[in-house]
Amino acid sequence: MSRIALPRSARRLTVAAAAAATAVLLTAVPAAAHVGVESDSAQALAENVELTFLAESESATAGITELRVVLPEGIAPSDVTYGDGPKGWKFTANDDGYTVKGPAVKVGDDAQYSVAVRQLPDAKELAFKTLQTYSDGKIDRWIELGEKSADGHGNEAPVLKLKAAAPGAKPASPSPTESESASASATPPAEDTSASSTPQAADTEKDDEGGLSAGAWIGIVAAILVAAAAAVFVVRRRSAGQQ
Repeated sequence: MSRIALPRSARRLTVAAAAAATAVLLTAVPAAAHVGVESDSAQALAENVELTFLAESESATAGITELRVVLPEGIAPSDVTYGDGPKGWKFTANDDGYTVKGPAVKVGDDAQYSVAVRQLPDAKELAFKTLQTYSDGKIDRWIELGEKSADGHGNEAPVLKLKAAAPGAKPASPSPTESESASASATPPAEDTSASSTPQAADTEKDDEGGLSAGAWIGIVAAILVAAAAAVFVVRRRSAGQQ
């Protein structure tokens, strides 16, 4: 059976068309950039757990400057401490989570940082909704929960799946909030209810120190006056009897 040989020019056109089609298919696939979270101690009720976050860049013109995280239920901002991150980045606690930000990382580079959590809650998974800001002001919102979109990609929030709690593990006592600490520091000291706060106690203190109280002096003066009056009465009676 004979084979049909295509001219060289036709073969070149076929190869070029295949390459073009492949390029179109590749560029049609949406970017899979996202924010991820992982931990070596991803277990419910585990204590002092380090979490590592990786925010992938999807900008070819700007660097990542900020990551704003909303904490899942069961983790308070006061329970989170900063570990490590891009050079110059700082950690700030918010009402519902925290923010790490600083100088823009190199364009195209991912931003990775870590935090330590005092104790993970008793749950099966934890979602950390994240807003990712670039140096040009663009914001990627990784806040969606549930299934992915039809094309297999979406703006899913980073989720940490937890193993079941260890036998006997219990929730730790809650950390005092800043407002509670401030309230405690602002409480005025209790009033002094010692003996010196009453007049009777003041007299007692004087007696203990070796002096006489005002009541004692009044009694002495009264006794002297009574004695003097009695002496005058006796003298007058004698004088009347001699007349």
